[in-house]
Amino acid sequence: MSARFRGYLPVVVDVETGGFDWNRHALLEIAVLPIDLDANGRYVPGEGASAHLVPAPGTEIDPKSLQVTGIDLDHPFRFAKPEKDALEHVFTAVRTAVKKHGCQRAILVGHNAHFDLNFLNAAVARSGHKRNPFHPFSVFDTVTMAGLAYGQTVLARAVQAAGLDWNSEDAHSAVYDTERTAQLFCTIANAMGRFATPAT
Repeated sequence: MSARFRGYLPVVVDVETGGFDWNRHALLEIAVLPIDLDANGRYVPGEGASAHLVPAPGTEIDPKSLQVTGIDLDHPFRFAKPEKDALEHVFTAVRTAVKKHGCQRAILVGHNAHFDLNFLNAAVARSGHKRNPFHPFSVFDTVTMAGLAYGQTVLARAVQAAGLDWNSEDAHSAVYDTERTAQLFCTIANAMGRFATPAT
């Protein structure tokens, strides 16, 4: 893996938030899913991690965003962590995968990836976290990849165009969206580029 992306490990990230402004709105959920290789050198989703977050002090929540995501901040089984603890939880999984593949750093994969990266970077800065494993500005965006491969840019339509299952009732969960984005990335990446291999 380290030879494929100049020492970077692709890691799919999805965040659910309290709005669209990463400097103002709260980070509420985060999921990460490193990309792995199977025995034939094909890309497959690896072992991920996720966390619910307590809204950081000073951040805001637009009630309309909770209607979209369905997040209940007061749910008794939400088990939300403070922002810095939640970041460390998911970053530990990323650093383990980076080390496993002999990579130098992770590179964020996302659907509209800079949205996720901006919220991640804002949370890192706000919490004072010192060990962010991700490249600070480079990403792989599955919007672009799916647009080129299938002519689709909406995640649900791109996933279906790739021949994968999509359940709209589970959408807007960080874990579900991360899993589907990872499958989308792997499907496209396995079909193109110098490491492309035929499906088995």
